[in-house]
Amino acid sequence: MPEAPKMRLFGISQIEKIPQLKQLSKEQIFDLKVVSSVLPFRVNNYVLDELIDWAEIPKDPIYQLTFMQKEMLRPEHYLRMAKLFRSGASAGEIKNEANKIRLELNPHPAGQLSANVPQVDEEPVPGVQHKYRETCLIFPAGGQTCFSYCTFCFRWPQFVGMEGLKFATDEANQFLDYVRSRPEVSDVLVTGGDPMIMSAQKMRAYLSAMLHPDFDHVENIRIGTKFLAYWPYRVISDRDAHEILALFESLNKAGKRVSVMAHFNHPRELETAAVEVATQRLLDSGCMIRTQSPLLKHINDAPDLWAKMWRRQVRMGMVPYYMFVERDTGPRHYFEVPLARGLQIYREAIQRTSGLVRTVRGPSMSCLPGKVCVEGIAEVGGEKVFVLSMLQGRNSDWVKKPFFAKFDEKAAWLDDLKPAFKDREFFFEQELREALDLKTSSAS
Repeated sequence: MPEAPKMRLFGISQIEKIPQLKQLSKEQIFDLKVVSSVLPFRVNNYVLDELIDWAEIPKDPIYQLTFMQKEMLRPEHYLRMAKLFRSGASAGEIKNEANKIRLELNPHPAGQLSANVPQVDEEPVPGVQHKYRETCLIFPAGGQTCFSYCTFCFRWPQFVGMEGLKFATDEANQFLDYVRSRPEVSDVLVTGGDPMIMSAQKMRAYLSAMLHPDFDHVENIRIGTKFLAYWPYRVISDRDAHEILALFESLNKAGKRVSVMAHFNHPRELETAAVEVATQRLLDSGCMIRTQSPLLKHINDAPDLWAKMWRRQVRMGMVPYYMFVERDTGPRHYFEVPLARGLQIYREAIQRTSGLVRTVRGPSMSCLPGKVCVEGIAEVGGEKVFVLSMLQGRNSDWVKKPFFAKFDEKAAWLDDLKPAFKDREFFFEQELREALDLKTSSAS
């Protein structure tokens, strides 16, 4: 068993305490502070000591994954913030300008606040999102932070402290009342932030109620987390590690399948002794581990990395689940990979694996209408097109219905695409508009 360290967290105010950063230039430290005044920064000693190859920075993929780079802000945004820093502006002035920039970065993409929040008696249910019929998301207040922050994270607004951007519930009862009243919900996804940062006691408050007969319709409990990559000691040596595993075991034995939706962005995150021990403990408790990651320039935009990562995951008892397209928020411009290139990476990676890996779906865009998957590129009627389908949809009738977009080698998101064959819009657009207009009307 690996030696258990005590977790130490470092935010932007503690960067001078990170010994490895002594090798950075003053300019690099300045850039880190400037960018981290807009986008959230946090890292822990496990990531620093076990995952980053300090001989390869700044190109090291785990360094890119956790440490802000100058180019993660658009040039005009960087200049605005750097000018304030150099002029000796007050903390309040810096915060005010940062907040203005944050609002320009599409902080809640794909209708997270406007279209995904359910209502009961014309009141929104706080900390709940319900986009797909069978799956309901819960954002427990105690889980709206992480062991380390990912530089690409589409949930960055959860961590910047702006009024109205953070999404969480303090009331487990409100969430439970909502799920109790929705017999179509078979899956509950506890997300964040990272819910595994909560104590076992707090986690139990949200999940143990699922054992009551009122929740017989809930079959699966998903935990969206990156703890296996960033702090595997959560189920090895943390004070309540055994309690959290016992909770998962009790749920699994009662027939509520617990699936750990594990975020791994690079094969190196799977290579420590600690992650192997933590993985086995989860499996021994009856949990299933499904893995997912966006495709990210500077971090994993090469097919050999994905093939290596997926093969190792299967060898460790995990199930590869999703390759996502980087969402249209925050520093997307730094990480995005064009859809055509993403499909090529996916195909070349999957070709290097056995059938056990081919459970993974992608490249998939979690966008306003649903999870849109790029299935291929074809020539139909003399026109080169993207072949697309939905893996999930706001309307379940949309799922796996093929549709076509004009080929565009630069397109990186659904909004960049235009319908093929002289169609004016994609098949779902009118119904989507009507549904969103109806939701807006009922909320007003």
